[in-house]
Amino acid sequence: MKFVHIFGPQAVGKMTVGQELAKITDLKLFHNHMTIDLVNHFFDYSTKEGKRLVNLFRQEIFEEVSKSNLYGMVFTYVWAFNLESDWDYVKRISQLFESRGGTVYYVELEADLEERLERNKTPNRLEHKPKKRDIEWSENDLKCTMEKHRLNSLEGEIIFQNYIKINNTNLTAEEVAKIVKREFHL
Repeated sequence: MKFVHIFGPQAVGKMTVGQELAKITDLKLFHNHMTIDLVNHFFDYSTKEGKRLVNLFRQEIFEEVSKSNLYGMVFTYVWAFNLESDWDYVKRISQLFESRGGTVYYVELEADLEERLERNKTPNRLEHKPKKRDIEWSENDLKCTMEKHRLNSLEGEIIFQNYIKINNTNLTAEEVAKIVKREFHL
């Protein structure tokens, strides 16, 4: 079992890279909005109820996938490095897969703000993330989250084995997916 954790700030390209990686490997993509948008029909993700349901769905999917015969999974996540709870969440997911013999790969993406604001409006993003279709709200959320949280790691902060950080400002998702596949022999 291979668990590829792609993380970085909003609109950096996590889902799109995950889609490309799924095309060139046998990995299944589980992007973070698959659960957020499901729950959003009932509770906004910012609410206690919304967060609880999103976490429950994700945990159940992780449990089943980690026990399965699948080749592996790609999961995308916005990791707030200034929140201990986010560090704990990443460690819990990793430990679940590792405890069942899986290997965890960490892929951090970073890109310039201007590029991320452009990517925030791409048809692929808007097709797969209904909540982001309100561009004004989405851009404001992107900027506010940046002010509130540190969404990329500091040099040397991540010491996990199987880690790569890629600045994809000037790279296509396909190019990044090929780098990840090659780096981790997927």
